[in-house]
Amino acid sequence: MTDRFNTIAGWFLFSAMVALGLSVVSGMYFKADKHHEVEKPGYPIAAAAAEGAGSGPSFASLLATADVAKGQAIFAKCMACHTDNQGGANGIGPNLYGVVGDSIAEGRGGFAFSDALKSKGGKWTFDNLDAWLTSPRGFANGTKMTFAGLSSAEDRANVVAYLNTQGSNVPLPKADAAPAAGDAKAGDAAAAAPVKDAAGGSADTQAATAQGPAAPK
Repeated sequence: MTDRFNTIAGWFLFSAMVALGLSVVSGMYFKADKHHEVEKPGYPIAAAAAEGAGSGPSFASLLATADVAKGQAIFAKCMACHTDNQGGANGIGPNLYGVVGDSIAEGRGGFAFSDALKSKGGKWTFDNLDAWLTSPRGFANGTKMTFAGLSSAEDRANVVAYLNTQGSNVPLPKADAAPAAGDAKAGDAAAAAPVKDAAGGSADTQAATAQGPAAPK
């Protein structure tokens, strides 16, 4: 009985040692390999976002067709920090009456602008307002403005169009011209033209070359 117990205990001890050894070896392997990085990410998210950034109508076109009423409704959320009436008091943010076309970080009843915004200089053009409303910190890193920004270009255009009616009345830009009929036909013709390879030969020319010269008649 004692011999049998010793045999079982010996095998149990041996199995435990083998399991412990495998655990140590596998741990060393995965620890050495944990810093291995994939050579190329499977999903280039940043690149995809950048490619889509230029799609859609321009900000000028959105301004030309902006909805002032919608802009006023969106601006209502901003009134916790800003006023937009003539002679309105500054709050957490400056009064914005007549801001479109005005100097950046100047005047506004002596509002204490951040040094980051003061360093920008220039005017609150439509493009500058678009950039500011997209991301205040992206426009002036270090600004005191805590608002994250409006991701919708249409919403930004509506807000700017509304602000423009509050003491600015800067002429809005014209919408982008639609492609002319002639340009569209030229584009269709270009699409139908034989595709050229890197050497400059068309697909039809390549096919003829592959078949060899025509037999003399």
